[in-house]
Amino acid sequence: MQCPRCLPQVGTSWSRIQGPKLGGPAIMRMLLSPSSAPGARSIFILGRMLHPAGRLCSKTSLLSSLPLLCRSFARYQGGFQESASQPSSTRPGQMTLRNVASSDAIQKHRKSLSVWFSHQPNEERQFGPSFSLDTIHVDPVIRESSLEEILKPSPDLTILNQLQSPCSRTISLQNLFDADACGQQVKNVVLYGTVGTGKSTLIKKMVVDWCHGRLPRFELVIPFSCEDLSQSNVPISLRRLITKKYLHLKNVVPLLGSTNLKMLIILNGMERLNLDFRLSGTELCCDPSEAVPPSAIVVNLLRKYLLPEASIIVTTRPSAVRRIPSKYVGRYAEICGFSNTNLQKQYFQMRLSQPGCDGSGSSSNSDERDNLVEMLSRNLERHNQIAAACFLPSYCWLVCTTLHFLYFTKSVPPSQTLTGIYTSFLRLNFSGEILDSTDTTKVSMMKYVAKTVGKLAHEGVMSRQTSFSDEDLQKCFEMEMKTEGELNLLNVFRTDVFRFFLTPCVQTGKEHTFVFTIPAMQEYLAALYVVLGEKKTLMQRVGKEVSEVISKVSEDVTLVLSVVSKVLPLRILPLLFGLLKMFPRFFNRLSGKDRDTIARTMAVEMFKEEDYFNDDVLDQINSSILGVEGPLHHPDEAPDDEVFELFPIFMGGLLSRRNRALLEQLGCSIKNLAAFEIANAMKKTMIRNSRKWLPPSELMDYFVFLHEFQSERFTAEAIRSLRAINLSSIKMTSLKCSILASVMGTTSHEVEELNLSSCHLDVSSLQTLFPVLLRCRKLHLQLNSLGPEACREIRDLLLHDKCVVSTLRLSDNPVTEQGAKYLAEAIAGNRSLTHLSLLHTSLGNQGLEVITQHLAQNQHLKELDVGYNSVTDEAALGLVEVAKRHATLKEVHLYFNDISDEGKRALHALRRDRDGVQVLVFLTVGTDVSDYWAFILSVVKKNLPNWDRERVQQHLSLLLQDLECSSRQTSNPWKKAKFLRVENEVKKMLVKIQQGTL
Repeated sequence: MQCPRCLPQVGTSWSRIQGPKLGGPAIMRMLLSPSSAPGARSIFILGRMLHPAGRLCSKTSLLSSLPLLCRSFARYQGGFQESASQPSSTRPGQMTLRNVASSDAIQKHRKSLSVWFSHQPNEERQFGPSFSLDTIHVDPVIRESSLEEILKPSPDLTILNQLQSPCSRTISLQNLFDADACGQQVKNVVLYGTVGTGKSTLIKKMVVDWCHGRLPRFELVIPFSCEDLSQSNVPISLRRLITKKYLHLKNVVPLLGSTNLKMLIILNGMERLNLDFRLSGTELCCDPSEAVPPSAIVVNLLRKYLLPEASIIVTTRPSAVRRIPSKYVGRYAEICGFSNTNLQKQYFQMRLSQPGCDGSGSSSNSDERDNLVEMLSRNLERHNQIAAACFLPSYCWLVCTTLHFLYFTKSVPPSQTLTGIYTSFLRLNFSGEILDSTDTTKVSMMKYVAKTVGKLAHEGVMSRQTSFSDEDLQKCFEMEMKTEGELNLLNVFRTDVFRFFLTPCVQTGKEHTFVFTIPAMQEYLAALYVVLGEKKTLMQRVGKEVSEVISKVSEDVTLVLSVVSKVLPLRILPLLFGLLKMFPRFFNRLSGKDRDTIARTMAVEMFKEEDYFNDDVLDQINSSILGVEGPLHHPDEAPDDEVFELFPIFMGGLLSRRNRALLEQLGCSIKNLAAFEIANAMKKTMIRNSRKWLPPSELMDYFVFLHEFQSERFTAEAIRSLRAINLSSIKMTSLKCSILASVMGTTSHEVEELNLSSCHLDVSSLQTLFPVLLRCRKLHLQLNSLGPEACREIRDLLLHDKCVVSTLRLSDNPVTEQGAKYLAEAIAGNRSLTHLSLLHTSLGNQGLEVITQHLAQNQHLKELDVGYNSVTDEAALGLVEVAKRHATLKEVHLYFNDISDEGKRALHALRRDRDGVQVLVFLTVGTDVSDYWAFILSVVKKNLPNWDRERVQQHLSLLLQDLECSSRQTSNPWKKAKFLRVENEVKKMLVKIQQGTL
């Protein structure tokens, strides 16, 4: 007999195989019908089919031919007649087809599916209100495959898997049901791909396209989730199943199988079903009204025995493809993901360039978004490793979500954390996933990953290793295998999941090693491995198993002992009872020590001194995605030491309540009691280490850790001991400002000093940090490009009734005259400020005059620095006159201003003991060296990188002339020696400035 796909197509009308029972043990039922050839007839006998030529056909041939032959039967009133006798002009099927296609039920079905499949998870809504699957989608590459390619042995871990290259046999989603190479119409399509390639998203897009009329090939689409179908084995008919899932199709369902309705059935996630295509395992069923188990419905649909006219698309993982016999598959298609960087760039452009994705609701920040996309595109072109990771659309999503978290903080929920992003990422890909549905253990896929890949990740973190050889992989995956089931699970993992986490290294010289697809994923899985308690000694593992066994039988044994003790007064029974309960108690103590070890590991990794001067972790994440601008390392150059500072932060983040709830959905349970005990165990160590001096980057990491931990009580106790916070030179992005405000907001204690100099602050940063700044006594905001708008926020800060700021340094900010107006209002109304530095803030004469006018209303200011502001005599002398009458002002800094010789002489004559104010203008005071000469020169050294060097040289030359003039006016050898010393310091600075070494 011919292959079923090559048989002539017979009529579409068909009926249940039904007829009178004939006597005799061999012949149970016999039906006659016309064949496709005139005059030919077939006789069906139980279990066998008799060919018109007289040959008996096998059961397999019978099964293959049944669907096609059954369609040739027609039943009418009064008996069976040949279908050819019915006039073609009055075919009721076509009339019904037109009615069904335009029916309200199908239109309602379209709308219902459109709404359902357009729903986005919470993680997707952050990309802006205009983001939807209907309008924004990048189709992954789909490659036509064959069973021979699928059945090839998967490459061993010792063989290098080359990066995917563009393939020639690509096929679009709309052409999956086109005729095959033999010209036969394809009815069944198997669409397979590893985890993360986008199978479910592609199916969602396919359904949405049909709902909006972009898939005209089909008049009705019915999607099923195989995970849903696998939840019950209760027999149900296909018609009842459809109406149960889609009630609005109840008027359409009776017509199924009796019309030429072009229907597509989608079976998503076939690996969740245990399908048996043997006749002994799944009986034949061609009646849509007959109740059979859901798996039997799927099998008969694929056999083309049930609804043979329907097209079917099945999605599955590679390991489950062979569960469907190839004779029932018309086309195999593999989802290859984004196999070129152009698709990746298109995806990033769509995700990150949506209006409103930054939370502003407008396109005002489009330049920033475009710049972000451009930086990412350049890094994809020059950094092959991240391009290799982005072959998987899932990792493109992770990259976009991480960038969105780092840059568009306004649209991110306050409770969002980096750990939460990675946990949500794994939930979207692995939620409810069983590694192998045919395995009796039903082990969660994520639990298996945590035990195996997590172990590899942890060993890499402990040894500061990011690339892994074949031996490393075999040690983690194969060393502890003892049973056939474990080997089968490993084979499924290697086929379906391995490439999701590990990928061949593209770095020159390391082609035969593997690295984690995203570097931070290694630290996340290592943290998960530790927090889940998988890192155990042999004694702990054996103890846990024995304890569980004893705990299970202890209740029954206790009941027996209690009964026996009433009959026989044996003194040994209480002893046996005590011994029975001793081991579980002993094991609980070991478990407590294990949690102490987790807490100690977290604290030690958090405060490693060798990581003190690295970038903070958020900058490290940003650099790993966008790259570092500038020259790259030469391939032969030894790389820097690997940094794993995210590892302890992820450990803390995984203990948060929200992440534990997500992990529970992945089959990775962390009990509340365990999290509570770990937190208590690490509290003392964390607080003790945080009291030590920490560099700014390490302190920022500490704040990130506390934010990820998401425990207000724990954070409050940890922060209460921090009195001085130095975050100078940290690029305080909106995210870091939000983290600092969130962490500091858990307490209300005053902070002695907060140093935010050179932190790239802006107006929005000050608004975010406003509650924190109110509580700081000494506030350093110099070198932040804070302009007039920022000065308005500072005015509101200083005029707030809860403000405790006593020292404010705004040096090297473009305050200008407009900003001076806001600051003058703040000076007049503030009651806490005693020291104000406006050094090099472009005040000019007008700005200084505004401040002078409001200075008299202030009763608390003790020191005012307005040096290097292009101030001339009139403005300077006006300020000094007001300062003389001020009740508390004792020092005014006017050095490096444009003061004439006449003004210098007037200022030289001032004395604190007589005039009540000390004016710092020169390095000399009459015929003596000023007590502030070292202070003035130190200010010059510290600010020289941000000042105009030529102007600084001019001012230093004037100071040198003043020193030489004052030295000539004194005959005291001690004073001359002091003058000579200061002159030498000034000359050295001038030489270094000219040489460019200072």
